[in-house]
Amino acid sequence: MTTEIRGAYLLAAERAVQLLATEELAHRWERESVLPGMSVGGLAGHLARSVLQVEWFLDGQVVGTEPVSPVHYYARLVDTSLPDSALNVGVRARSEETAAAGPAAVAEQAEAAWRRLAVRLDKEPTDRRVAILHRPGEEMLLDGYLQTRCVELAVHLDDLALSVGVRRSAPEAVLAIAVDVLIAAARERHGDQAVMHALARRERDVDQALRVL
Repeated sequence: MTTEIRGAYLLAAERAVQLLATEELAHRWERESVLPGMSVGGLAGHLARSVLQVEWFLDGQVVGTEPVSPVHYYARLVDTSLPDSALNVGVRARSEETAAAGPAAVAEQAEAAWRRLAVRLDKEPTDRRVAILHRPGEEMLLDGYLQTRCVELAVHLDDLALSVGVRRSAPEAVLAIAVDVLIAAARERHGDQAVMHALARRERDVDQALRVL
């Protein structure tokens, strides 16, 4: 399982790196993306962080707390659909901070990190933990964290490609990981009855149970 997750993550990260280096993206950097309130540059910064953060988190200090699962990482999120929620304001702020370096620098930084990770991930043990730096004191198993990055890469490769008018999507293996994690998060958040309604009886889907992000 470790090999499959890490391999899938690296394939998706490579596609993100390729998209970040396109002229189409650089030319539209200041325009609004398909996500309301987020520029193309901000969205590119957010996508790049799914590569950059893996290194940052690997280098963070871990203390041995109970690791958070990738499913719970998403299931506990609140107000994901509200543009001005604390969650989304924080995401935009971190994304714009990364984007401030400009399209060329962001592309170069992401590619360099991806190349280092292609070597480094192969050497990390299966029980390797990472520190979730934006949640002080929280940790995840590396493979669990990479599953969350597969979710982010699958979602935002699509967002960014649509924003700049190119065709680019995550590999099938990454889409499968993303769907598995998000469905499991929906089940934890709403319960199986609500998820069943969302899948088979949409007229009874009062909670929009499949909407995790």
